[in-house]
Amino acid sequence: MRVITGSARGRRLKELEGMETRPTTGKVKESIFSILQFDIEGRRVLDLFAGTGQLGIEALSRGARECVFIDQRKDAVNLIRENVKLCDLTDNAVVRQGDSMAYLKSGEKFDIIFLDPPYGSKLLGEALEQITKFDICREHGIIVAESAVETELPPVAPPYSLYREYRYGKIKLSVYHRSGNED
Repeated sequence: MRVITGSARGRRLKELEGMETRPTTGKVKESIFSILQFDIEGRRVLDLFAGTGQLGIEALSRGARECVFIDQRKDAVNLIRENVKLCDLTDNAVVRQGDSMAYLKSGEKFDIIFLDPPYGSKLLGEALEQITKFDICREHGIIVAESAVETELPPVAPPYSLYREYRYGKIKLSVYHRSGNED
């Protein structure tokens, strides 16, 4: 698992032991950042259910202003801190241990949100509902949700909308946009 491009290009990230954490595959990560390539620089990012932190680290490496990493597991939070330090990105990273769903109620606003909870949990649908309820995306913000292909996600209410879905074998990426004040 390496950083694809940017200031930390080629750095090998550490991974968690065991099967509790499922890092995003290289192909899917490349696709995510191909989709977002012109929307990252200077943005504030949330990596919810961060695991190893690879999505947020990739965003920081590509010029994101700040990334907040949230994970419930202490070992994951420690690993994220190590990976951020390894990539020399600590000045732009905020790493917090805690309940991801509770964090969404903080009212903090983000330009890009990565959602990659454990497959088979109901956390992805709940997170989408909470994000839209508390409206934590800034105008024209983007949410990227990774799930198993068969996962049915709840509809989102305006000003949010499903922009597009992408399929990579057994993995589905759902990209949501938040509109601005075009009226």
